[in-house]
Amino acid sequence: MIYDFEYDAQGVDDSARRRPVTASITRPGKIIAIHLSYASRADQRGRRPATPSYFFKPASSVGISGGTVERPAGTELLAFEGEIALVIGTAARRVALDDAWHHVGWVTASNDLGLYDLRANDKGSNVRSKGGDGYTPLGPELIDARSVDPAALRVRAWVNGELRQDDTTAGLIFPLAQLVADLSQHFTLEPGDVILTGTPAGSSVIVPGDVVEIEVDAPDAEGSPSSGRLVTTVTQGDVPFDAEIGSLPMVDDLQRAEAWGSREEAGLPAVETEAAHALSPELRAKLLEAPTAGLSAQLRKRGHHACFIDGVAANIPGSKIVGTAKTLRFVPFREDLFTSHGGGYNAQKRAFDAVDEGEIIVIEARGDATTGTLGDILALRARARGAAGVVTDGGVRDFDAVAAIGLPVFSQGAHPSVLGRKHVPWASDVTISCGGATVQPGDIIVGDSDGVIVIPPALAEQVADDTLAQEVEDAWIAEQVAAGHPVDGLFPLNAAWREKYDAATRTASDSRPRS
Repeated sequence: MIYDFEYDAQGVDDSARRRPVTASITRPGKIIAIHLSYASRADQRGRRPATPSYFFKPASSVGISGGTVERPAGTELLAFEGEIALVIGTAARRVALDDAWHHVGWVTASNDLGLYDLRANDKGSNVRSKGGDGYTPLGPELIDARSVDPAALRVRAWVNGELRQDDTTAGLIFPLAQLVADLSQHFTLEPGDVILTGTPAGSSVIVPGDVVEIEVDAPDAEGSPSSGRLVTTVTQGDVPFDAEIGSLPMVDDLQRAEAWGSREEAGLPAVETEAAHALSPELRAKLLEAPTAGLSAQLRKRGHHACFIDGVAANIPGSKIVGTAKTLRFVPFREDLFTSHGGGYNAQKRAFDAVDEGEIIVIEARGDATTGTLGDILALRARARGAAGVVTDGGVRDFDAVAAIGLPVFSQGAHPSVLGRKHVPWASDVTISCGGATVQPGDIIVGDSDGVIVIPPALAEQVADDTLAQEVEDAWIAEQVAAGHPVDGLFPLNAAWREKYDAATRTASDSRPRS
């Protein structure tokens, strides 16, 4: 096991800094870890950071290969994360990106273990959830950073002999050297400091008795240098947390889904299933019958005045849409961000590929109608997936072709420009703003010739029932106006007219045949 190495305090003698002596990564001065860095992991989480963000881990969390890690009593969501660890060889302060890799002395394997049960009160700091004793195993061997290409490293993880993670640094959102340069802007990276560079997709929950192995290697480098397999066995703790001292473990479905890697892996129903439950076939039928004008009036009575998606109209005249929102966010165009997020299987394509039957894709385009936000190909995909429609506060390319497909789209109209003229597809299934309205995944969207509104799911049933009841009343009032009565006192009903309406309603009810 290679843990001891020398570093040159002056940072000058490149060979001297690697002569093995007494300093040890079993007790680094600092351990800095990045939150999200691999595209595969970011896509799994449904959010892709624009810049790196970090947290610290205590030196006491370092473990060695062959050691154990305890899952504390009363917890369930201990998760492994196979990562590449960088060990700083020479001090780095405000170093340029081109020079940053020269300050890395060694590369090795790490397991950035985390206890999701404790995340709630950490609020991103990960102090408790990632700082436990043995939660940062490192090793067992060190790879000389000079001997490898930082863009061609590989990290793999096995649980009980089954391969769970396999990715390379080609899949990083932020190159390894960028992490070194970025951190050096804020504080001095000292020899022996460790940077944990993030985990790819595949991280999941482990339980007592599981054996986790992590390996980092450079398969294309001369000699295929490797860290060897970093082995950690999970044990069960028997000492519970004390509620009189601090907050207790707390778990919800979000933490379960993120710890396991997906709702499916966690044994939870899909979000689409939950959204569909909020919009039952019976409720959908009511909302299809109810006009948006009546629905918005009922929402206003309940204090909801910001329910309108303004400035959009239907591409198919007379169309009506009802569904649950699947959200998609675009941010303003920027060359570097479009390079990293605009091409390939980006957030826009993922959203249209994943839309479920009965859902409506709602797009935040910041009210900018000077470019298309979808075209005929994506409309075909949404139609094939059973989408109920699309709402965008931007423009639509291939406008006539999209209408011919039969997919109802509410937008600001036609525009021939491609997406990249003004937008970067950024994230899906997040809270967005569309046409001045806040829209969350699962919100109920209703659109007709009067426009589009957003209904909180908890209010939808009552709002629909009251709207339909009001429609019956309005139809009776219209009959009276058509018969020559003035609207004063009739619309809305005063006490006298209310009595007449109630009597007419009772008479109509009594005349209906009973089964």
